Amino acid sequence: MPIRILLVDDHALVRDGLRMILDAVGDMDVVGEACEGREALAQAEALNPDVILMDISMPELNGIEATRVICERLPAARVIILTMHHTKEHVFRAMQAGAMAYLLKESAGDCIVKAIRTVMKGHNYFSEGVEAPTRSVSIDPGSIDQSPIDSLSPRELEVIQLVVEGKTSVEIAEILSLSPKSIETYRHRLMVKLGITNIPSLVKFALLHGITTVE
Repeated sequence: MPIRILLVDDHALVRDGLRMILDAVGDMDVVGEACEGREALAQAEALNPDVILMDISMPELNGIEATRVICERLPAARVIILTMHHTKEHVFRAMQAGAMAYLLKESAGDCIVKAIRTVMKGHNYFSEGVEAPTRSVSIDPGSIDQSPIDSLSPRELEVIQLVVEGKTSVEIAEILSLSPKSIETYRHRLMVKLGITNIPSLVKFALLHGITTVE
């Protein structure tokens, strides 16, 4: 049986390039594509792929939060992060969300194929240039300095991304299937938690912590 793969990236050229690499491998089959996090959730549930190649920087729902939800709903799925971000916080948050491998986009095609084979065997994989979290960190998040993000719920992280990307409370409510009043509550609560009083500061926070790349 071929390894069934879902590609998730907001750039069509990247998806096309990955498809070309994987189509050339006899036992790998690209079964679907998605251009943002929410579409990735829908595609993952519909297609039940073995492996998901996931970008981090995507509109509406970033790859780390998409990974968290997918791993909760589809525990057998193996997520490989493929990104340009390589800070310790990005790597730690991705692995904490459930990713099994972390690759930089500059990785060669054979590295991507090797990562897919490695996670299919149940092992982690990190490309050159990525510092793997230590075993103690992966088991005990308290062993490293806590990030302000740790005080936020997954829903609050979703709301932050949508707010800084310019969505109104009504638009966010429609996307998340909540009431505008609930969105206002989430928005107020998360800003209190972070000690932030205005949107420009919230945007800076989101950029600093890789929640969004929109400036």
